[in-house]
Amino acid sequence: MQTAGSSPSTSLSAAPKAGFWIRVLAFIIDSVILGVINLVVAAILSQSTTGRTGIQTLLGIIYFSYFWSASSVWPGQTVGDKLLNLRVIKTDGSDISIVQAFIRYVGLFISFLVIFIGVIWVAFDPDKQGWHDKIAGTYVVKTTP
Repeated sequence: MQTAGSSPSTSLSAAPKAGFWIRVLAFIIDSVILGVINLVVAAILSQSTTGRTGIQTLLGIIYFSYFWSASSVWPGQTVGDKLLNLRVIKTDGSDISIVQAFIRYVGLFISFLVIFIGVIWVAFDPDKQGWHDKIAGTYVVKTTP
């Protein structure tokens, strides 16, 4: 509930931060959606679906950068985030730009690349930030349905 003089960004920055396992579940939901989209696109383009293709990488960049940004239909929320009432915000509580969303995606890729340490970091960080969150200056918060 908003109080007099508080803005939506102030209330979001005070929202409880999302923990490791709920974020993993949201990512799994998004990965399944992206997998289906990748299969359809690969079938249309008659490409192999084995291994990490350039198209799969491009789809991931587009999907996450769009949905995490303020430009999306649900600012700061992928489909998985929306279903689990999570939202990506700047550390000041405002929505992130498409450029920040892209930087966060690159940071997520790096976090996975280093034996998942950057992602697992969420479980131990006091602000529940992974490396990608720290790089992009973001939090993942719980929202009300």
